[in-house]
Amino acid sequence: MAELTYRQAVNAALAQEMARDGRVVLLGEDVASGGVFKTTGGLRDRFGADRVWDTPISEQAIAGAAMGAAMNGLRPVAEIMFSDFYATCWDQVANEIAKVRYMTGGQVGMPLVLRGTNGSGGLGFGSQHGQSVENWAMCVPGLKIVSPAGPAEAFGLLAAAIRDDDPVLVFEHKALYARKEDVPDGEHVLPLGQARIVRAGRDITLVGLSITVGTCLAAADELDRQGISAEVIDLRTLVPLDAAAVLGSVTRTGRLVIAEENPGQLGWGASVAAIAAHEAFDSLAAPVTRVSGGNVPLPVAASLEAEVDVTAARVVAAALAVAGHDRHPQASQHSGIR
Repeated sequence: MAELTYRQAVNAALAQEMARDGRVVLLGEDVASGGVFKTTGGLRDRFGADRVWDTPISEQAIAGAAMGAAMNGLRPVAEIMFSDFYATCWDQVANEIAKVRYMTGGQVGMPLVLRGTNGSGGLGFGSQHGQSVENWAMCVPGLKIVSPAGPAEAFGLLAAAIRDDDPVLVFEHKALYARKEDVPDGEHVLPLGQARIVRAGRDITLVGLSITVGTCLAAADELDRQGISAEVIDLRTLVPLDAAAVLGSVTRTGRLVIAEENPGQLGWGASVAAIAAHEAFDSLAAPVTRVSGGNVPLPVAASLEAEVDVTAARVVAAALAVAGHDRHPQASQHSGIR
């Protein structure tokens, strides 16, 4: 094991895959000098200018060049500095990259990764640099969606994304870059589409993604002090979505709270809630509840941003409300809820 920050884990995953496969190339704004978030530092010195390409400040050019490179046998990893900027290259992502393999009957592959920063986390980046937009991408068939919650996940999932033969969007939360965690030594790859149970529990299921996994863990600590045992699930990927992990947990606990940083309006949590309501309805002792960001442009002012942040306190309040509701009173006799 080696202790790495989330930022270092991203860099190590890129280095691992570039050393393993000469077709892996990096491109994006300032990637040669390490990038604004310092995730690509040292890679140009190690692998050369023919594999680490600085680009103009044009997301359309970055996405288009990555698409062309993938169609011609390379495995590009392109950086979109802020995920908000997908709005400027959405035609290439949603109408071209996502569909090439289907429109060519599988004759043309699209093994590329688009990665960049996502989310707010109370950092004051505002409505054009701090949004959580993974739900935008989840609506587009043909894209795989990854959002790591910690350094080990950042390393293993990025490595898997680079090896995947389909286009993968990796959303790295900017508020997590300094977080430290032990990462396994040697080659580290995690399967896409496999959630993890971060904390076992018996009374309620808390589902998070990226930064809200830590939020759910903090909420679980407080719920434990109040006599409620919470199970915490890190989805890791939205596409493929590990519905079986969520359903298995809900079948055991009978209650579900979903914590998502993006706005609740058509957020990814709505899909998870719909799956739980449809597939595990008879197991649910209470309505599924979502805790999400506000349906407003993200404020810059700290006091206003705090009003829409997904906090542990909001998750605890939602969980307590769910715990106090029971569709099947007779089924709660053996629960730890009190």
